[in-house]
Amino acid sequence: MIALLSDVHGNLPALEAVLAELGRHSPDSWVFLGDAVGYGAWPSEVCLALRATRPLAVAGNHDLAVLGRVDPELFNPEAEEAVLWTRRVLTDAAKAFLEAMPLEAEVGGALPFHAVHGSPLDPAMRYILDLREAWRALGASRHPRLLVGHTHVAGLFVFEPGGRGSYLPLRPGEPQELDTGRLYVVNPGSVGQPRDGDPRAAAALLDPEKARILPLRVNYDVEAAGREILRAGLPPFFAFRLRLGI
Repeated sequence: MIALLSDVHGNLPALEAVLAELGRHSPDSWVFLGDAVGYGAWPSEVCLALRATRPLAVAGNHDLAVLGRVDPELFNPEAEEAVLWTRRVLTDAAKAFLEAMPLEAEVGGALPFHAVHGSPLDPAMRYILDLREAWRALGASRHPRLLVGHTHVAGLFVFEPGGRGSYLPLRPGEPQELDTGRLYVVNPGSVGQPRDGDPRAAAALLDPEKARILPLRVNYDVEAAGREILRAGLPPFFAFRLRLGI
């Protein structure tokens, strides 16, 4: 069993709740799909909590912006402000965790996946939001199965080998079987800032032996996360959107 999580964005209460829930399933390994930092008020604590799982981890655009490898002026003004704030407060140990993350990785085993934050066409910045973009991403992938984050929406793109595709939201309690004759783009959703209208933290479990994805949603103290954002002097909108999952 492989634990899949992405887009924590400095939200420690959400991460702790997700780690506890995933831990109940005793995963054999952990995969982190990028953006440990940005928006939330606990960037260093999140990095160290993720590091403790010994994950296979890839870097997200916010991680790279904090390291100076992506220009934060490419972000909206509030997100840029969060990047600059994070640079000031990030500990050396947390920075080292971010620096060690590659742009892409391979999840091996019985059901191999290509793991990247955005898309193989642009690992840090490109979004996979529709069938056309998902098909293009698979064309650049090393495997017919792709793990991504970045959109903050839990979902699954599935294609026949000829290119005919469909999209399925990933909902808790609704496992998705994977047919090894098809192509997939899997996004477990965001731990720390979901944008699908559900404020609960999102993650997933991948069972390679049974070729199955189990989506998870986990309650956490949203108000505590919001209060800390405000206390840190970060933009209030970051706290507001947590309550609505937008």
